Amino acid sequence: MEAEKFLSIDDQSISLRQAIAYLRTVGELPRFLQKILHQHVLEQELQSRSDLEVDPNQVEQAMVNFRLQNKLTESGQFESWLQSQGLNYAQFRERISMALKLEKLKIETVGREIEEHFQQNQALFDRVVLSRIVVADPQQAQNLKAQILDGSSSFEDAAKAHSITDDRAFGGAMGALAMGQLPPAIRDRIAGKAAGEVVGPFQMEGRYMLLRIEDRLPTPLDNNLRRQLQEQFFDRWVQEKLKDKQIQLHLN
Repeated sequence: MEAEKFLSIDDQSISLRQAIAYLRTVGELPRFLQKILHQHVLEQELQSRSDLEVDPNQVEQAMVNFRLQNKLTESGQFESWLQSQGLNYAQFRERISMALKLEKLKIETVGREIEEHFQQNQALFDRVVLSRIVVADPQQAQNLKAQILDGSSSFEDAAKAHSITDDRAFGGAMGALAMGQLPPAIRDRIAGKAAGEVVGPFQMEGRYMLLRIEDRLPTPLDNNLRRQLQEQFFDRWVQEKLKDKQIQLHLN
């Protein structure tokens, strides 16, 4: 392997062994190997599945769409792009074909799981618009809540005057947050609370917090979320495929 030329810079050759050593030095070898293993699993799966074949017309249309989306409609532009990617036309066509097959594989392997996961955890995907007041003293937090509830102070004014977090400049507004991304201490306390309700004070990380629910925003299973979950679950599927494989790196 030492004499095997992997690439060259000017008149200097870099062997595959050297390239791997460079990757190891900069800490990129594990990620590099993971990509190879990931692609190997996909190649093996796609080659063994005749049911994933795609219509040639679909491939042609996908190629046209790619060129339109990437402003490669002129033949000269397209040829230059192919050269920059180290591809010829046949290889580009194969890449598009594989991408379409891969999409079919993803839908088949994790499509139902996505639907089930979303239905079972829909509340965690919903977003909530929150504002907060954070102070160091529990009694101060209680006093501020009392002032807000009796109308002697607005939540926004109390946040601007007393909160110790940066969002005090915006009246404590935290924006829209996914329920599943909130700390359990917050998520549990605001569960079932309606817009306009003030929750707390409660202790969190040594400070005392008041929260106001501004709005609740149901999240549908749209294309963006579906794609996000698809990639997440499919990556887990690939890792399961690799779990019991015997993997060795041969450098001798």
